[in-house]
This record gives sequence, C-alpha cells and structure tokens, in this order.
Amino acid sequence: MNARTRWILAFTVVALLAAFLLPAVRQPLEYHDFADHRHAMGIDNFLDVVSNVGFLLSGILGLVIVAGRRACFASPGERWPYAVFFVGVLLTALGSGYYHLAPDNETLFWDRLPMTIAFMGLVASQIVDRINVRAGLALLLPMLLLGAASVIYWRITERMGAGNVLPYGILQGYSVVILLLLAILNPSRYTRGSDIYWVFGWYVLSKVLETFDAEVLALSHFVSGHTLKHLAAASAGFAVCYMLMKRTLKEAAPVVRSEGSLRGQSPQR
Repeated sequence: MNARTRWILAFTVVALLAAFLLPAVRQPLEYHDFADHRHAMGIDNFLDVVSNVGFLLSGILGLVIVAGRRACFASPGERWPYAVFFVGVLLTALGSGYYHLAPDNETLFWDRLPMTIAFMGLVASQIVDRINVRAGLALLLPMLLLGAASVIYWRITERMGAGNVLPYGILQGYSVVILLLLAILNPSRYTRGSDIYWVFGWYVLSKVLETFDAEVLALSHFVSGHTLKHLAAASAGFAVCYMLMKRTLKEAAPVVRSEGSLRGQSPQR
C-alpha cells in the first residue's frame, strides 16, 4: 500500500469516527422553507420542481453512453460504477421533484436516498479508474449500503423524536473530499481524468447557490438560488458524460472490442 492510498484510508477512518462519535444534529425545519413558492401549471413550487429535469436528462444520457459504444472501458466491469452513478442521478430527478412538491422531512428522505447512490457510484468509479479495478468493484455494494444506511438512520431517528442528520452530512462531505483527493493523489488510467475537477466545481457552485437561495431570487426577480442549484448539480452529471465520451486509455495495453452493452460484454477500444 503506497502513501497516497494510506492518506485516503486515514481520511475514511476519520470520517467514520466523526459520524459515530460527534453529537447528534437534527434536521432544521427551516431548511424546507425555500424562497420560491410560486405556483404554475397546477404545480406548487413550480421552478424548484421542474428544474429537476436536468438530473433526468443527464441520467438518461449517461446510461446511454455507458451502455453504448462511445465510452472507453478497459474491462467490462468498469462500466458498472458509472452505471450506478447515472441511475442515482436519474432517481434524484424523481426524488427531488417529489420532495419539492411538498417539502418536509418525510419527502426529503426520497430526495437524499438516490443522491447517496450517485455519490457512492462516482466514488467507486474513481477508485476503479485511479487505484484498483477489483477494489473499486468490490467496494461498490458496501458503499451503496453505507450511503443508504446514513439516510435510513436519519429517518428512523427523526421518527423517534431525536433526529440525527450528521452521518448523512458527513457522507456527502466525505464523497466530495475523497473525489478531490483521488484526483490529486492518483492519476487516472484514462485521458480526461482532470475532468473530475469540473464535477467538483459544479458541486461547489450548487452549494453556493443553495446557500443564497433567497438572495438570488431577490436579485434576479425570476429564478431562485435553489432552482439554479439543481441545474448546476445536474451539470456535474453532464461533465461525467463528456469525460466518458472523450477519454481514451493511456496505457498501450490490448483492449478487447465489444458491442458495449451493460450485460458484461467487453469494451470497444
């Protein structure tokens, strides 16, 4: 195990300890009070709901790319973490749209659960691309279960009257930081590896827009920060789509051709 991998493992251990040992944090109820409550076409909170179409489009496009001939994968199994990521993005469109129809803790669960699928799928994909294929594929299912557990735990604690959103918050922060560490410390086996920084940038922008939800609406008089947050976060999915379409394998290793389906077939270049 090299020093770079040890740094990543150390950060993972610290994040897990923080999730278990830090004091509980309840979900603030004011979180659900978004700036834009406008009603249109029979839909409450119209723009916050329909702006989730960005997730829908990027999720569908990503699955088409992963399943098709345009994406470069050195081995068939490397497709799966990306497929999981785009499934998570697609489900986020449905979960977030449902949540914004009537925002509260119960509906927020269905927004956050698919987001953990996307986070964990993307982290696993970068472990595959940058550290070890077998390790990334082996970690995919445990990471998905851990992500789901953080949201389920939050929901259970809310229903019990205690409420602890901290493990989910740490998971989200961990996913972003670990992606950045993987990008900095471990070069990808593929070209376009630096495109992951665009994913990071779009995510950071989405959090800024979310923070200044009301201020953006007051300034624009048309669109809120949270609506733009959805579009910025969806752009991270489109950045992954672009990376997969444009990348090639750096190593001059033989690569088997394939029809490019998700059913375990070999890659095309």
